[in-house]
Amino acid sequence: MSNWSVKFFVFFELLIFSSFAKCGILDNSIEQFSYKLPSGESICSVPDNLVKEIAGYQDIVNKIIDEITNGKFKGQTWDSLAELTDLFGPRMACSESLEKAIDYAVENMKEVGLENVHTENVSAPFWIRGYESAQLTRPWKKNLRLLGLGSTIGTPRGGIIADVIAVESFGEFEKIPAEQVKGKIVVFVPKWKGYGETVVYRSAAASTAAKKGAVAALVRSITPFSIGSPHTGHQNYEDDVKKIPVAAITVEDAEMILRMYRRGQDVTINLEMTDFNKPNCITRNTIGELQGTVHKNESVVVISGHFDSWDVGVGAMDDGGGAMISWKAVQFLKALNVRPKRTLRVILWTSEEQGMVGAHQYMEDHKSQEDKEFNFFLESDIGTFDPKGLDFSGNSDASCILKEILKLMKPLNATEYKEPTDGGPDIEWWSKRGFPAASLLNKNEHYFWFHHSDGDSMNVWDSKDTLDKCTALWAAISYVIADLSINIPRTLVSNN
Repeated sequence: MSNWSVKFFVFFELLIFSSFAKCGILDNSIEQFSYKLPSGESICSVPDNLVKEIAGYQDIVNKIIDEITNGKFKGQTWDSLAELTDLFGPRMACSESLEKAIDYAVENMKEVGLENVHTENVSAPFWIRGYESAQLTRPWKKNLRLLGLGSTIGTPRGGIIADVIAVESFGEFEKIPAEQVKGKIVVFVPKWKGYGETVVYRSAAASTAAKKGAVAALVRSITPFSIGSPHTGHQNYEDDVKKIPVAAITVEDAEMILRMYRRGQDVTINLEMTDFNKPNCITRNTIGELQGTVHKNESVVVISGHFDSWDVGVGAMDDGGGAMISWKAVQFLKALNVRPKRTLRVILWTSEEQGMVGAHQYMEDHKSQEDKEFNFFLESDIGTFDPKGLDFSGNSDASCILKEILKLMKPLNATEYKEPTDGGPDIEWWSKRGFPAASLLNKNEHYFWFHHSDGDSMNVWDSKDTLDKCTALWAAISYVIADLSINIPRTLVSNN
């Protein structure tokens, strides 16, 4: 069959499908809203009655957006986040500041009338940053700014003084014989190629270096831009590989050391770290709800961000912004007396920075009933700058519906749709098993300038309006999804 014939056949089928929908022969229980051409291209065929239903939300969406961006809630999201960060500072997993912030969130959610407000316990890794110091001693003396990477061990008492090997890539390092690495400090200086590709050096530097006998590893901070600030983050030790200390240094210092080494200069570093790991602590996920008018404990729409942060900066951007727009979106809908058919559940995840620990525990605790309990997952954890739309993971039928819903967001200029994605780090536990999930698509070009550094402060936003717009989009999107006459289609796979 020719390509034109295939397209005509599909077009004819769509005409029949649309006609059935108009005549009421198809109802909204039939979850088929797309067709695929042999090329794999999806063609949306959302029934007219569902298109009209979605379009009918425009007035309420406009009201939600206007009240948050121009009305009585204007500026409140930024103010609330500033209060949180000013009161508690950074919220490292297992820290007193995080637990006090959780208590504060619970109290405030109850005060504004959210329902079923509670916490659920999580066993989380407990890492302590100790004294950290590094000094270049050859070819000349210079103090090196550094931050130990999460879960790193410390140096032996008195520190380490060792010569340096500097490489740009794991491939380059593999070519160096082990006898040349033994007893050295390895400095990895990868080029920035985007976060997903470059962050593997932070994750794997210690074990990669240790396999050849290195005594410590240092990593160029995982950022595209620097003004002398190191960026921390979690790292993973491989099983059955000796653990060695590992830390991030600034882009400027890392690239200087690489130049020196390649020039043939002898480079020596004095490194001292007293970081250490303790037995797991008990921390908490924080939950509040706006319960549905029809479905309270089933087909829940989750709206979320993580509440913990690293211990540098104040965690305003990562992920205070994402947590706060989720929290305030539900709070503002409650204040507007706008209650959808399904329950909206805000979850402030804990211990995301240690490997999405809080979300994984929540998934395990709710797994037995998840097919009935959940409808859709939203998460913001890649910045809360000017919103553009949604980054979506799900089947083609769900994507067709989401595209229709996004048309309602024209007042925010946030109608962009992008795929594929895992929906966000915490909600990957569900999106990878077929639940529809979305993350906030926003103008976050400078996100990794501040990520996991002292620069993560309230000053990353140019104005309060930015967080207002993100909150408005989050509130409007979650309300429409939760109020539709149908569940968002999904394709579930094994949850084992």
